[in-house]
Amino acid sequence: MRKVPALIATAGLVLVTLTACSPGAESADCTPPVASGDASELVSVTGDFGSAPTVDFPTPLKTDTTQRSGIIDGTGPGLVDGQQVQVDLSVYNATTGAVIEESSYDGETRATFVLNDQLLAGLGDGLRCAQVGSRIAVVTSAADGFGEAGNADIGVGENDSLVFVLDVVKSYLTRADGAPQLPVAGLPAVVLAEDGTPGITVPSAAPPTELEVGVLKKGDGEEVTDGSTVTVHYTGVLWDEKTVFDSSWEAGQPAALRAADGSTTEGGLIPGFAQALIGQTVGSQIVAVIPPELAYGDEASESIPAGSTLVFVVDILGVD
Repeated sequence: MRKVPALIATAGLVLVTLTACSPGAESADCTPPVASGDASELVSVTGDFGSAPTVDFPTPLKTDTTQRSGIIDGTGPGLVDGQQVQVDLSVYNATTGAVIEESSYDGETRATFVLNDQLLAGLGDGLRCAQVGSRIAVVTSAADGFGEAGNADIGVGENDSLVFVLDVVKSYLTRADGAPQLPVAGLPAVVLAEDGTPGITVPSAAPPTELEVGVLKKGDGEEVTDGSTVTVHYTGVLWDEKTVFDSSWEAGQPAALRAADGSTTEGGLIPGFAQALIGQTVGSQIVAVIPPELAYGDEASESIPAGSTLVFVVDILGVD
């Protein structure tokens, strides 16, 4: 059986190397950190959203500031810090025009990441306030890309700017936004910090001997089904010790989990966690009390002692 991972798995150039506003591109209630400019307006992009674009720009293309121009309008609220996003992307060296990376635009190679300070600054700033369904062209300054050093492994030289053409395919909630529900007697009490991080108070009574699940907020989004990939924020607490043993909130980004019994399905979860998730809906927040036989049983697992009853508070942010 697998412990719930604290970090999501990611792929693509942007994520492998991440450690090294025009009308329609953003929502009315979101102010983007970058705007359209001479450089981004020189990027010509044709083609439909979700299909491989035809991109043309003069080389060398240089800019001292990161710029963004809207190509295709999107809808809905703009992307914000801490939000997970899924994009199709085409990335170019702005000096040479060479392709650095391209999605296949078939739904198989989309990049999924969180808008936080681990991203290249130009990519993050370019995406903030963009809307789902939008296609945008972003030209980053060298300082907001790989800087003076460049990145020889992917063909980025000293002080090269980058061109991104990004299709914003999907965004995920940053926290549960469902309708509040009445608390269930006997289950741990939950109080939320301003950013949504849960504080959990475990009763002093003996723990339940069977799986108990309470819905704290009821969302109206897609249902979690057996085997689906669900993106969540969660905090896990030991009932007896009343201490946190794992938290995606503390890790700084949500987790993508497979909602399946890990005792029978590769890549799945402890059985009680899987059972608690299946049937819930996006936007919901739940509290689950998982007895040892549906968790790690008589075996210890890292910071979890043998025979532990586990408490999870989970915000369901999206389903794939």
